[in-house]
Amino acid sequence: MQGANEGRDAAHGGFSAAEIGVIAHLYRAEVYRSTAWRSRLDNTTNWSVVTIGVALSLSYSTPGASPLPLILVALLVVVFLLLEARRYRYFNVWRARCRLMETDILAPMLAGEGVVRDGKWNTLLSDDYRQPRFHVSYLLAMGRRIRKNYCYIFLIQAAAYSGKLIIHPTPLTHLNELFSRAAIGPVSGQAVLVCGVLFHASWMALALLTLRNETLYRRRRALISIG
Repeated sequence: MQGANEGRDAAHGGFSAAEIGVIAHLYRAEVYRSTAWRSRLDNTTNWSVVTIGVALSLSYSTPGASPLPLILVALLVVVFLLLEARRYRYFNVWRARCRLMETDILAPMLAGEGVVRDGKWNTLLSDDYRQPRFHVSYLLAMGRRIRKNYCYIFLIQAAAYSGKLIIHPTPLTHLNELFSRAAIGPVSGQAVLVCGVLFHASWMALALLTLRNETLYRRRRALISIG
């Protein structure tokens, strides 16, 4: 009798008990994947924080210490950002699958509505398994990681470098002194400061542009769903 009931449920677009069990194991696997890749994201962020701390210790250790470590560490943080953006693209795949199963399988089941194949979520999930693809571009992933974490890391680096030039070892008395402190070997202080401004302006622009694109995309999706 139970088998007959399950057969009728499946025929009407529902899932049998065995299929629900498979989906439950699939959900556990996707949660594990998303958790593992989330740990990898935290690792690269932690590396960035540690390297910034080391550069601060070196540059502020003595009055005559060079601010160069704060510049070099910014380049290293960019490498960590690139690694983290790549990892985020993988993490976003597992997270999206988990979220889809939570909203379209677990939530209706807990509400007592049952789970049915409506041709939307199940087709979307099936296609994603058959032809896996990234859900966000590399630049979009970079923009998200900058807004979530790296904007604060870059701000700390910029503030520490500016403080080193302005007040350490002694407060500035004139503008030429700022340029002399910022100079790196044959590279003039003016050139170093201009490069620094362009560097920070570039990641700020990337964060804002990707945020704008995401906002426009979500608005279009909302209008389509309403229509």
